Amino acid sequence: MSAIEVTDEGLPGKIYNAHLLPITSGKTYEVLPTENFHDFDLNKSEFLSALEDEMGRAIVRDVKDTRERAILVSVSREHKDIQIESLEELTQLAESNNVLVLDTIYQRPDKINPKYLMGSGRIKDLIIKALQNEATIIIFDQELTPTQIRELSALTELKVIDRTQLILDIFASRAHSRDGKVQVELAQLKYMLPKLAGKGSSMSRLMGGIGGRGPGETKLEIDRRRVQERITNLSNQLKALSKGRKERRRQRASGTAPIVSIVGYTNAGKSTLLNSLTGSDTLAEDKLFATLDTTTRRLRLSSTGSPDSTTEFREFILTDTVGFIKHLPKDLKQAFKATLEEMEDADLLLHVVDISSEQMEAHIEAVNDILEEMKLDSIPTQMVFNKIDLIDKDVAKNLCERFEAVGISALDKKTLQNLLDKMEKRLWEE
Repeated sequence: MSAIEVTDEGLPGKIYNAHLLPITSGKTYEVLPTENFHDFDLNKSEFLSALEDEMGRAIVRDVKDTRERAILVSVSREHKDIQIESLEELTQLAESNNVLVLDTIYQRPDKINPKYLMGSGRIKDLIIKALQNEATIIIFDQELTPTQIRELSALTELKVIDRTQLILDIFASRAHSRDGKVQVELAQLKYMLPKLAGKGSSMSRLMGGIGGRGPGETKLEIDRRRVQERITNLSNQLKALSKGRKERRRQRASGTAPIVSIVGYTNAGKSTLLNSLTGSDTLAEDKLFATLDTTTRRLRLSSTGSPDSTTEFREFILTDTVGFIKHLPKDLKQAFKATLEEMEDADLLLHVVDISSEQMEAHIEAVNDILEEMKLDSIPTQMVFNKIDLIDKDVAKNLCERFEAVGISALDKKTLQNLLDKMEKRLWEE
């Protein structure tokens, strides 16, 4: 980039030059020494060719890799540690959705910019980083308004989405059951409706009188009407599906077998625990939101408390549910409320926690808040600390005692006996 000064006589004065630097240099750009315009001597073709070669060597990537290349951004007044923790989770969300995370940026401004969310200086840094890294998308940790998405996209010339849209996209790719697909589409449409930009309805309808003769219904209004009709249709479908679930729950509840629901933060190991206890093959991956559809299995315990096929046994029904997450989009929470109704009839909740996570206590708090919000906090709950094999034994023991939890490794069936004994005691003896 060059800027030429114009003197009072209208002649060129000094020339100012700057250019981007390769990402390996540690700096984003370099400003060249200022010179008089007529003294400036630069072989532009050679200079640009050498600079592009240098930048090309710095960015080594497989051209066959078709993944989105993202820079993650957080702009908030919250404490730095909270921002970094949230960005780490956003990184996991992005990687779960097959996105290549190139860099993360956070800012704690004195005042939030209503138009761009972040300050002008940081936006410039963001654009330069995007150019240096050949980014294709920018993902914000905060929910963006329609205006902010439009302005940021225009300024950066890149695709811009927020945390909510990323989570919705993950849910859309993971939903397989009819219930899940309906709930995800409903949440997506509710999220999209306010973001349909345009003049609005004030000038679009045909009305009588001077100043009211509009062109009829505009494309924007047609889009909005179609979205609203689809939302109504999906809501009706959800109510019908909910009735079916209630009937199935009523039939289960009428039986003698107690119901146990597995709850917890996403990626805590709930599906792995279900598989280990019941010998089933429910999808279990090291990804956020690997499970979206509720899975129910019947488990038989022998008189000694271990899974067995002997004649002396006790049975209970085990249900795996969708994982929780902090800042779960409101529309998504509403949509999946019907699925989470499964927990209302539970006699016991197994709250599975990843004990190896640095945010363990924050995850426990987030799950408890959602259970309280859904009025499920009155159901007896057993804390289960998973992945004890990943931390020091003494630390795991102390944490289990502090939270009155049972320590397990869902991948190792030998560690599950204490949990089965505890469940049998709480379901029958107590």
